[in-house]
Amino acid sequence: VQLQASGGGLVQAGGSLRLSCIVSGRTFGNYIMAWFRQAPGKERQFVAGIGWGNGITNYVDSVKGRFTTSRDSAKKTVYLQMNSLKPEDTAVYYCTVGRARYWNVESEYMYWGPGTQVTVSS
Repeated sequence: VQLQASGGGLVQAGGSLRLSCIVSGRTFGNYIMAWFRQAPGKERQFVAGIGWGNGITNYVDSVKGRFTTSRDSAKKTVYLQMNSLKPEDTAVYYCTVGRARYWNVESEYMYWGPGTQVTVSS
């Protein structure tokens, strides 16, 4: 299994980016696809997740109303649409998959992609 995230970059505050994560290998019918981020000097943090089979979503409070995660099962791709970006959103963003009982717990996830840098300038 491999996960490859893309779509990061440099954007001004208030701007938008869309991250994509392509999953190769097996499929994950009942698993959670999630996005985490890690800012310099901080721990990796749960951002958003989506149930691969049922499409149920979950977000950390700080991104609710600004970020939206979705999936395209046919393309085996998960997306993170990020709007109204703030400088505090600056981080390396990772996509991951696992049988997460607790969506915000890093150890619940099995496979991780290498991450993509998102930088928001003020």
